Amino acid sequence: MNLIAISINHRTAPVELREAVYLKEDEIQPFINLAKENQLKEGLVLSTCNRTEIFCIPTNADLSHEKIQDLLLKFKTAQNITEENFQKYFSKDAVKHLFGVATGIDSLLIGDNQVFKQVKDSFQMAEENNFAGYIMHRIFDAAIRTGKRAISETSISEGAVTVSYAAVQLTEKIFSNLSKKMALVIGAGETGEIAAKHLSERGIGSLAVTNRTQEKAEKLAQKLNAKVIPFSEFKDSIYKFDIIISATAAPEILLRKDDVKNALKKRNNNPMILMDIAVPRDIDPATKEIDYVFYHDLDSLNIIVEQNLAKRKSEIPKVEKIIEEELDNFWEWYNSLQAAPAIKDLRDMFEGIRNEEIEKNKNKFANEDQDKLDIVTKRIINKILHHPTIELRKAGESTDSTDSATKIGIIRDLFGIGTHKKSEKE
Repeated sequence: MNLIAISINHRTAPVELREAVYLKEDEIQPFINLAKENQLKEGLVLSTCNRTEIFCIPTNADLSHEKIQDLLLKFKTAQNITEENFQKYFSKDAVKHLFGVATGIDSLLIGDNQVFKQVKDSFQMAEENNFAGYIMHRIFDAAIRTGKRAISETSISEGAVTVSYAAVQLTEKIFSNLSKKMALVIGAGETGEIAAKHLSERGIGSLAVTNRTQEKAEKLAQKLNAKVIPFSEFKDSIYKFDIIISATAAPEILLRKDDVKNALKKRNNNPMILMDIAVPRDIDPATKEIDYVFYHDLDSLNIIVEQNLAKRKSEIPKVEKIIEEELDNFWEWYNSLQAAPAIKDLRDMFEGIRNEEIEKNKNKFANEDQDKLDIVTKRIINKILHHPTIELRKAGESTDSTDSATKIGIIRDLFGIGTHKKSEKE
């Protein structure tokens, strides 16, 4: 298979180099157009904060990985990136790498199933730009099946492996139903935004945001349909909230023990969850001494994260087994896209149908006519298969291996070659 892939990722390059080649959504279409102009007829472009990867099938079998790298670096006018920053894959290894990406075991955060959606989105983009041919469709289907199996058959994506998500998951264990709870996120930076998004996704009943810079709070609130509380006033309203997650860069404590005590009195001692994910801390750790207060900071949350990460790592061998199974299945299919086995399978299938029908109906014919029936039906089958056999042989003699595989694959799909074998086994 003439599948080529290049990858620049969190293992091969620091963030500033990954940012230099990151392809924004509105850049992917022009890059695909450029790729097609440079002998790349079908493929897949995946670009996230942690990786930019290009999978492609070139029209020219001699096209190198370096050619694809040059296209990317010229398109982004990126500098200071060297050969060492790229990983290169070819043929079966390229397919295996894509399966690893789709399952999350190649992610910075092991088991990150967000990348599964990103793979699906990147293929949709390829389809919309006529960059996904017959072979890439099959590769994509296999990658998605592999990703789904990893999620459903293993625990690779279970448990929070970020502090923000751990904080939200812990609130769900304390309050089993978040839909009737009110939450306040203090801080609209990256960490606070992620925590707020997780709360929103988990169905929090009411969400409010406060930040020293009002504009940032309003921007985040607009994204998540949340309320904004002025930073100078938030202490007076903390009694309204069941959950408070604080993630600012403030140099001093924002919520002291007395602030929380007073809020609890106004709540008639209804429980409060305080999640302090800031460095340095925003909430006085002495608040954990107050009854009906559930207090956690980075130290306790990191313990949860490390435990979950260890569990995910222990699932990697199971995922790798799934990848090998799906890779073997895919490669068995791809190897069937050779002219000789395809011709044999086509003739075997028709011969099986012919024999089955003769066995069902031969008693309707006199004994002396049964040999004639056998001869006539064989001739009919030979005539039906004459043209498909010629086309399969032509495909097998083609110098373009991808076109050859595509034609043979379409004929297999058209006649259901292989699918009937599977149903017979089942």
